[in-house]
Amino acid sequence: QAQLVESGGGLVQPGGSLTLSCAPSRSEILFSAMQWYRQAPGRERELVATLPKIGFVTYADSVKGRFTISRDFEKNSVSLQMDRLQPEDTAVYYCYADGFGWGQGTQVTVSS
Repeated sequence: QAQLVESGGGLVQPGGSLTLSCAPSRSEILFSAMQWYRQAPGRERELVATLPKIGFVTYADSVKGRFTISRDFEKNSVSLQMDRLQPEDTAVYYCYADGFGWGQGTQVTVSS
């Protein structure tokens, strides 16, 4: 049984925006350190953003200033707001919760 379910992926034109959502099966999972990863075809999975239990949010250099990770306890989700998307952002995006594992991934395609 999946403990994390991602949604919000799709096709978007360069320069556009998408918001990914990661919904945990249990609300206590949100108190874990949460991360978004992505994996493009033929490439290794890479860390995109980290939302620690405490402390500062961190981003990969390639998305810094364009992506925003946030935790919403009312909506029971962790979001990844992605702005100014570029074709190189095309990948399957995965949510990860420390101690609970991975979601199934959601495809993001940036193309004109």
